[in-house]
Amino acid sequence: MYEAAPAYPSADSTASRMAKAAAQYGYDGIVIQTREAEYDPAAIAERYGVDVARGIEIHAETPESASGSIGNFRNEYTVLAIRGGTNALNRFAVEQDRVDVLTRPMAGDGNFNHVLARAAVEHGVRVEFDFGPVLRQTGGKRVQALSALRKLRELVAQYDTPYVVSVRPRSHRHLRAPRELRAVGETIGFDPDWIEAGLAEWGRLVARNRERASDSFIAPGVKRGKYEKDDRRTR
Repeated sequence: MYEAAPAYPSADSTASRMAKAAAQYGYDGIVIQTREAEYDPAAIAERYGVDVARGIEIHAETPESASGSIGNFRNEYTVLAIRGGTNALNRFAVEQDRVDVLTRPMAGDGNFNHVLARAAVEHGVRVEFDFGPVLRQTGGKRVQALSALRKLRELVAQYDTPYVVSVRPRSHRHLRAPRELRAVGETIGFDPDWIEAGLAEWGRLVARNRERASDSFIAPGVKRGKYEKDDRRTR
């Protein structure tokens, strides 16, 4: 199971501290979603015994600016996400084959409906369930967050939309162990195994995208074998 998190200077904890906490909580890996952070994923992984993947969460005001960022960053990061929160950005994100995750779809003025759920299935875009507000908010804000999660779950379940689970930690102190999230999910009406599957999906994305970035990858299910000629060498 994996978690995804920003790191300093976009958050309060460094990539190394986030990875250390993830290892202590029993995660197999963590996706660091910060463009500005300077860190060595391999060195951190070796030090703490937890996989570290480079990720980016694109914050854009419009689909047009988000599109430009995808072109600039897709090849640099293992996992690429777009932060939603408006209907225009939500729709744009789920219609892009090069986008891995739509984060915070219900934040701000954002909404999610059956059209977007089907589009996410067609384009293989994971929809994020953000449990951070449930854990860190109180009163009416917590009630609103629960209502949004339940609405999103109904649509995802109905259309079998791919999804990921996160608590969106801005500090290593915000991280929660998988067993804690399972318990929280069960308390608010989410199946514990469903929570665990959403955490594991980050790891599946990392593995898939690393394979696609490898020299042996040709297409899904097809790899270059030892007798397969590399077109680049014959030109």
